[in-house]
Amino acid sequence: MDGICTLANDRVYDQLIALLNSIEAILGSETPVCVYPYNDNTDKIAAEIAKRPNVQLYDDQDSIQRWDQFFRDVWDAHPTAQEKWREIGSHKYHRFGTHRRFCAFDGPFDRFLYMDADTLLQGPVAPIFHQLNDYDWVVYDFQYKDLTHVYDVSSPKLLELFTPEQIKSKIFCSGFYAAKKGLFQQEKRDFLLTKLREGEAEVLYTMSADQPILNYMVIRGDIKSCNLALQLPANEMTGCCVSSSHFEEIEHILYDRGNRLTYIHYIGLASDLFSQVCAGDNIEFPYRELFLHYRYLHEQELRPHFKSKSKAYNAPQSLASRILKKLGLAS
Repeated sequence: MDGICTLANDRVYDQLIALLNSIEAILGSETPVCVYPYNDNTDKIAAEIAKRPNVQLYDDQDSIQRWDQFFRDVWDAHPTAQEKWREIGSHKYHRFGTHRRFCAFDGPFDRFLYMDADTLLQGPVAPIFHQLNDYDWVVYDFQYKDLTHVYDVSSPKLLELFTPEQIKSKIFCSGFYAAKKGLFQQEKRDFLLTKLREGEAEVLYTMSADQPILNYMVIRGDIKSCNLALQLPANEMTGCCVSSSHFEEIEHILYDRGNRLTYIHYIGLASDLFSQVCAGDNIEFPYRELFLHYRYLHEQELRPHFKSKSKAYNAPQSLASRILKKLGLAS
């Protein structure tokens, strides 16, 4: 069985609803979806999921604990990760929970499409799943243009492990990918951990948590992969990131120079921003109306009516706000 999965907790409640509604609008209300819990803070999303017969909240504790331990083992092998995380005031493991998307390798779907909670589906996914007939891993993004959020480019070991061609073509964003159940069984996980403990862990970029691990697992694990951003003809390819300002919205679907997007990723925008807007704060951000359309697809009466003057999400703070924040009197 094919399905779509995501990672969420109550902090991304509004984004999760928007994503689920976009999947329903594009693919239909019977599309199977599995939500993996970021942590135990899931009461609100569990109540929402209970209203949707096609959606389940993953609860295989053996699987969750197995991947939790794998995440710890990977970062325990890194020579400087703990030190760097202490410097920024992070807990023992930075962004612990992001890796629980890995549970999809044990999950209910034989083939799955993973989408971050801060994405919206915009187009059919059959072409993505079709690629899984020839590949075990399919992505559609432009992360390969920025290696620095995946690997430590200062590590001399990087070019010892991977060829220039692998680095140019196999890097991907962990926010959207299609794959198959069972790709990383115990034997393969043990192999990867052995190599990481032998010194290969130093190539991992420490601030992205799951993304460098997943990239390493795919390339080092010799998984057959493809990136549609590198395979599609130039006249068919689309972008996917909220930072692209040229997309055209037609009937709540985005188009890139006439081509329909597969998904839009609100990458780089804090989850609190979406909560604030849904609470009535008139904060502008790219493609906000699209997000609000899907968030309130079935709850139009709850959609916020903004009364205050709008402000940009990235507007600089006023002097007064900066002073209050420095004094600890404002967040």
